[in-house]
Amino acid sequence: MNRVVFFMVASLAWTAAVVAATPDYDREGRLVEEMTLNLFEGEIVTLNDGERDFAGVWLEADDARGTVILLHGRGYHADWQDVVGPVRVLLAESGWSTLSLQMPVLEVGASYYDYWPLFPESDSRIDAGIAWAREAAEGPLILLGHSCGAHMSMHWVSARSGADAVDALVFAGLGATDWGQELVEPYPFEAIDVPMLDAIGTLEYERVLKMADERRAWLAEVTHPASVQVRIEGADHYFKDRNRELGEAVAEWLETLDSSR
Repeated sequence: MNRVVFFMVASLAWTAAVVAATPDYDREGRLVEEMTLNLFEGEIVTLNDGERDFAGVWLEADDARGTVILLHGRGYHADWQDVVGPVRVLLAESGWSTLSLQMPVLEVGASYYDYWPLFPESDSRIDAGIAWAREAAEGPLILLGHSCGAHMSMHWVSARSGADAVDALVFAGLGATDWGQELVEPYPFEAIDVPMLDAIGTLEYERVLKMADERRAWLAEVTHPASVQVRIEGADHYFKDRNRELGEAVAEWLETLDSSR
């Protein structure tokens, strides 16, 4: 299918499937309460996106090289057991302070199409997280998004016409949508001129793996020379039992950026 027609069809399907959505702030509050009760590493901080307060988890590293801002997957919280929780702690142990942001959520079972109308609010939260981190610490700033957090990162790049506000991007599980749902808009790779790490598990969803194959070829040709794709052996979309391997891969890649400065 022609690429333009493909995305027109995807957009029409999305328009028919969704109506304007409002974040479920009550559920978000319950998730933050759960996170607060079970938090062992770091501290809860309050940020403001210009309209309302929201929570983050700040973990300061000793002699920090910089800061990594993390965005969790769909419907979770900022210290979720898959990816954001363990990876933020491992990165802090590796010398990177971390700020994990609570992103907007909907009711359980909401789909990618349902979440899409929330992305402008996620843009504002990312902006607020960047501003907060710049005030709190010095050094390079990295944005890391997993699953829906990766969608939100890409939407932020598109909405801001580039990723100039951060020094590098990390994506994990990029491209996951629900069955029968296409991307509403193409990812803005052409607007990315900072280093990018594309991390994917070898046991990802079939469609995500196919997109990753195409993306690997694209990365080799047109983006920043430090941009790479890494595959985590035996990892599924949620990196279950492979969170350490993911965190180590991110830390090792950041080390190469640090050494090139």
